[in-house]
Amino acid sequence: MVDQSRASSYRKHMAHDLDLIFAALGDPTRRAILMMLLEDDMAVTDVAEPFEMSLAAVSKHLSILTRAGLIAQEKRGRVKWCKLEPDAMRAASVWMQGFGQFEEIDLDGLERFLERELSDGA
Repeated sequence: MVDQSRASSYRKHMAHDLDLIFAALGDPTRRAILMMLLEDDMAVTDVAEPFEMSLAAVSKHLSILTRAGLIAQEKRGRVKWCKLEPDAMRAASVWMQGFGQFEEIDLDGLERFLERELSDGA
């Protein structure tokens, strides 16, 4: 028999994680950052370069992405680097696919769409 309190705790934890993920994905700057990190790890200063905002503002976006588990940040020497963490996105995708009535999510198609949208807005 499944321990109901453990199952309930797991559901609450999973819901909290998904809340963080979807809140992070709700901002176009953070989505653009994720698109940039699809290519390779980047120094925080390089992530900030294309945006017309302060380094502190970009750092706030990076903190939100880190809390959501979408990216990881690590210090290499004197430089802070960011890298994509695909597991959080995978968890969100699995959750969405669980509804069944929707077609399977085409993440490659989503990436192409976001690239078009982001390049049109530039």
